Amino acid sequence: MLILLCVSLVLAVFGLSVVWARDLGILSAMLRGALTGRRGIGGRRPILLGAAVLGEVQVLAETLGEQTALVNRLLRAEESIVERLPDPLIVLGNDRALRRTNAAARAAFGGDMAAVLRHPELRAAIDRAIAGGPDAAPQSAELRVPVPVPREVQAVVVALDSPLSGGGGVLVVLSDRSRERAVERTRADFVANASHELRTPLASLIGFIDTLRGPAADDPPAQKRFLEIMAEQALRMNRLIDDLLSLSRIEITEHQPPAERVDLEGLVERTIAGFEISIRKRGISVNWQACGPLAPVLGDTDQLEQVAQNLLDNALKYGRPGGMVRVVLEPVPPGGKFPVRPGLVLSVADDGPGIPREHLPRLTERFYRVDTGRSRAVGGTGLGLAIVKHIVNRHRGVLVIESEAGKGAVFSVWLPTVEK
Repeated sequence: MLILLCVSLVLAVFGLSVVWARDLGILSAMLRGALTGRRGIGGRRPILLGAAVLGEVQVLAETLGEQTALVNRLLRAEESIVERLPDPLIVLGNDRALRRTNAAARAAFGGDMAAVLRHPELRAAIDRAIAGGPDAAPQSAELRVPVPVPREVQAVVVALDSPLSGGGGVLVVLSDRSRERAVERTRADFVANASHELRTPLASLIGFIDTLRGPAADDPPAQKRFLEIMAEQALRMNRLIDDLLSLSRIEITEHQPPAERVDLEGLVERTIAGFEISIRKRGISVNWQACGPLAPVLGDTDQLEQVAQNLLDNALKYGRPGGMVRVVLEPVPPGGKFPVRPGLVLSVADDGPGIPREHLPRLTERFYRVDTGRSRAVGGTGLGLAIVKHIVNRHRGVLVIESEAGKGAVFSVWLPTVEK
């Protein structure tokens, strides 16, 4: 009898243990479901737990579920804010490892992100921010980033009090200041260059005006001659101002690559047609060749037309009177002078006196002239090739100048074509 009683007691305890384990499993499933956003436990109900306990557990589960949903919404909001910020944003861990970037950073720097993060000034700012901790002031640095094009960037580094999702605890915000810096330099350069270059024609105009008012007041032949010279000087000043303004506008937008599809062959044909009067006047023949097939290039139509105009104008001015100018547009030829990526090369060659080799590296500097007297005599401002260089830079292209004294000059521009 005693043995039967003990066996019954053991079985009862075992049965209660099984039921308790089942009930605890149900409660655990309820809590896990709340944490993962699921509701309910199907048809299962606790047996030994009373309604009051079950009700409290259900309230707790609902509270946990609401908090989980709120956390998920906040995480999605954080992701959306970081991704859609207009300025490039880089998130680093406290170990300085890259955790994430937003769309603006990927668009601005692409595969060059590692090169940006290796910049000594930025690394020093990151070290200061981590050392100072969340309570320290944001650290800033001025960077000159050479890739993919030279740009001036202001970086602000902030150490966070608590990490973002994914473990990032350091924010790096990059603001492109290239346009503002270009505007500042352009203003200063414009004043310096304009005052220097305009001084000579202005002095000539003032001198001729004084002469016309005085000794030549009653001398019609002298007046006619002086007025013609004054008109030439006025036109020279007008060309100079136009080129300075054009160069200023190009420099301001140089860091922004154009995205228009341009038919370069048609553009060059229109440019040559526009020089018909000058070509006839100098007795020069233009040999124009387009070697197809020619894909469109990504560019700014007006600026590329200005490149073609400046190169052709130089060839007509400095080429041999009665000679020949060769204009060729072709896909990238072999030889290593140009990038291996798909692109077109526009070459303009003249048969003039050529350019001594020592002058070639400086030809694209503002107001640099190999022969100052001849340049001014033919109406040159010293800005044409500087304009070409900055336009080519904006188009992510390459300008190559080849010449030898007595053998003419060849100016070649490589431009990337539209990728299919």
